[in-house]
Amino acid sequence: MKFGNLPLDQARGAVLAHRARLGDGTLKKGHVLTEADLARLAEAGWTHVIAARLDAEDVAEDQAAETAAAACIGDNVTAGSPFTGRVNLFGACRGLAVIDRAQIDRLNLIDEALTIATVPPYAVVEPKQMLATIKVIPFAVPCPVLETWVAGATDAVRVAPFVAQRIGLIQTRLEGLKESVLDRTAKITEARVTDLGSSLLGERRVAHEAADVAAAIGALLAEGADLILASGASAIVDRDDVIPAAIVARGGSITHFGMPVDPGNLLLIGRIGKVTVLGLPGCARSPKLNGFDWILQRLAARLPVGREDIMRLGAGGLLAEIPTRPQPRAGEQAVAPLIRDRPSHAPRIAAIVLAAGQSRRMGERNKLLIEVAGKSMVAHAVDAARGAGVSQIIVVTGHEPGDVAAALAGRPVRLVHNPRFAEGMAGSIGAGIGALGDDIDAAIIMLGDMPRVAAAELGRLIAAYNPVEGRAIIVPTRHGRRGNPVLWDRSCFAELGRLRGDVGARGLIDAHADWLAEIEMVDDHVLLDIDTPEALAAFTGNRPMPPG
Repeated sequence: MKFGNLPLDQARGAVLAHRARLGDGTLKKGHVLTEADLARLAEAGWTHVIAARLDAEDVAEDQAAETAAAACIGDNVTAGSPFTGRVNLFGACRGLAVIDRAQIDRLNLIDEALTIATVPPYAVVEPKQMLATIKVIPFAVPCPVLETWVAGATDAVRVAPFVAQRIGLIQTRLEGLKESVLDRTAKITEARVTDLGSSLLGERRVAHEAADVAAAIGALLAEGADLILASGASAIVDRDDVIPAAIVARGGSITHFGMPVDPGNLLLIGRIGKVTVLGLPGCARSPKLNGFDWILQRLAARLPVGREDIMRLGAGGLLAEIPTRPQPRAGEQAVAPLIRDRPSHAPRIAAIVLAAGQSRRMGERNKLLIEVAGKSMVAHAVDAARGAGVSQIIVVTGHEPGDVAAALAGRPVRLVHNPRFAEGMAGSIGAGIGALGDDIDAAIIMLGDMPRVAAAELGRLIAAYNPVEGRAIIVPTRHGRRGNPVLWDRSCFAELGRLRGDVGARGLIDAHADWLAEIEMVDDHVLLDIDTPEALAAFTGNRPMPPG
């Protein structure tokens, strides 16, 4: 192909590169010039045109695109009509777009004249959705290039339709796991399954013991399950853990454990005869997209899933940082009102230090101003928050606000006064929550009379926070006892702001136990508050304070 500024007497049959305006109309880009066109151009005063003249071995763009597209079409894919050197491919049914990534790369490397772009491999696609576009970059493709393309393209783009299957669900129980958690998991799982055109065959709830899980697997196999999902009360941590042990006990084998997708690392896949058994990661309790969805979608489309298939998911497998992700059609709000999209940035955590109380049990002294290890109690709380790297520190004052402010002079805090501090703690929590900006993702509510709580403890709460995986309320524990401070996802802010009276937020923890994560601490710091002279006297005999 020759491209350039051609005299009119050499432009017959050439392809016009740019639109040409004439007194009686317009010749469009890509128009093949005829004798009549050249006469009109000459009459309008044109002497040259920028155009492309095809050689004998060149294939015009529309024909080349149509030929290249036809070579790529696999099952359940149709092609649109060629236009301006482009042909689009469309799905004929709902399913997974099976894209041969290696083949697509080879095709695009043949020559710059011919390209193909596709949806991501294994994307869920709908009928008539565009899957790929084949585009000729210049106005023609050399015949040898097109022949090489056609020879190397075989089912590069196809759709694997979802096939209706009977899917069984097993959930295990441990002491302390509420039935409401299992109920919600069942509802979320059913939404996933039905969205892929399958049905939930049945659910079994058994003790977290290999023998009990094995018996449940056997019962579902006897009922004709095509696929079995096993959700443990405790995450799978080893190939010999409860769920994999149950698979082996039923005569099955473990295909693979673990996957390079987050959330979803702790997924296990095994087989018993022709039936696949999936040991689910904890994030499967959430309706948000996670690694389990990717594997379930492939199995629902009857695509094989082996070790290599799983381990090739790492590139693009960091799902936790995607700001917007699809979720089951049933809708998140119906099944998990606390869960929301994880922000695309690192979570912005605020600390709310409650320093409004009247210290009645301490006597005449304001306990928050008592010096411990060289600084006031309230200063210890603020310094711990600073050491944990929170985005914002709000100190709620009430009783003796001026003295509290003086004790914190020079520290980067925002003071918020609660004029109704005498009515109890709830008002101070509401004042602190109300002062948070819209950019805050979660808040740690701290008590000002817990001087041993240090940055390390706060850091462990922050590290555990992940609303996508259902960890929206983070509570520290020590030997099974719950302590303070507590981290709250912003999904809880409205309810925290509506608290009344001299109560904390313990009731909300119980109300939203499904999204609670209890983090065991290495010391008793989270249990120790100093609100009486006796507690203060006992405390001063303790070991030196930890660094803030």
